Amino acid sequence: QVQLVESGGGLVQAGGSLRLSCAASGRTFSTYAMGWFRQAPGKEREFVAVIHWNGANTYYVDSVKGRFTISRDNAKNAVYLQMNSLKPEDTAVYFCVADPRGLRAVVAGTIMYWGQGTQVTVSS
Repeated sequence: QVQLVESGGGLVQAGGSLRLSCAASGRTFSTYAMGWFRQAPGKEREFVAVIHWNGANTYYVDSVKGRFTISRDNAKNAVYLQMNSLKPEDTAVYFCVADPRGLRAVVAGTIMYWGQGTQVTVSS
């Protein structure tokens, strides 16, 4: 059974940092694109970041560029999201995602595997 389990969410003040982690199990994800989506209250779920299976390519939504960094450790079947200079508008549930079809599938939101999400709350 495939599982993506997020951790690292919490409450932080504006300007602070958090590091989200996602542990994948059930199969080897080293050839999967992995990424993060988020959903704020009353809003649609949106793409945040994605990383190629080999870590060579990454893409971000414009609103987080320069503040968030996605990385992965294929030996640990894990993906991370380092979030710096957090803003109240970053408040959302953050979901880890994985897809064997690559970056485009993730960015398009047509994703095969989703985690349950972790709450990030940024206070002003």
